[in-house]
Amino acid sequence: MRREIHHWHSPALNKQMEIVVYGHYGLPFLMFPTAGADFLEYERFQLIDSIKWFIDNGKIKVYSINSINNESWLNNQVWPPHKSLRHGQYNNYILTEVVPFIYNDCNGKTPIITTGASLGAYHAVNMFFKKPDIFRGTIGMSGVYSLKYYSKGYFDDHVYFNSPTDFLPNITDEDYLNLMRNNMGIIIASGQGDYEDPEGAIELSNILHSKGIKHWLDLWGDDITHDWPTWRKMLPYFLGEYIK
Repeated sequence: MRREIHHWHSPALNKQMEIVVYGHYGLPFLMFPTAGADFLEYERFQLIDSIKWFIDNGKIKVYSINSINNESWLNNQVWPPHKSLRHGQYNNYILTEVVPFIYNDCNGKTPIITTGASLGAYHAVNMFFKKPDIFRGTIGMSGVYSLKYYSKGYFDDHVYFNSPTDFLPNITDEDYLNLMRNNMGIIIASGQGDYEDPEGAIELSNILHSKGIKHWLDLWGDDITHDWPTWRKMLPYFLGEYIK
């Protein structure tokens, strides 16, 4: 399996950022880490091993990136407006640096699927709904899709426009909605065990139903907790359904 680490100084973030690429061919998947973790987290916790068959057989290429959550919503040493601004800079990094990198690595523009677990699921799902012309599908595992959960009551335009359960209900632009409707697969998955939030997944699903956006809400059992064994089961299962 091809495994390459790339890095550059990000103009959007004004810091060194890394990305690891797994695989030679296939549909590109952009992976967002959990919480304050780094670009190698999914490798360390054997999630990459769990989807190795799809990578080795040219079904998917995986791009795993760094988070800066410890500089934004998980940083309790700065004022909320700074957290909000930093989040916006991270989105800019994704769109102006990571997406062009993926296009270059894939030898041209290609649909990109986003995925992640926990806080990574939030980022993956949020980026799809913000830019459905670039990201054509998403797999969110054990996510919370209201940014107000992380902003702890702070609310501004950055929070609103990055909180799917807040901004999606108010979208009326049919062209924008049709981009979301014409997706390659939206999967919202959650366990119902310890530290999971199935209610958040259900809330997002209800909003998508109201907008006519096809998706798959999959709630696993009470024994499915917010932890790595869950995600090592979920992701290969969903890839098996996603890539026929």
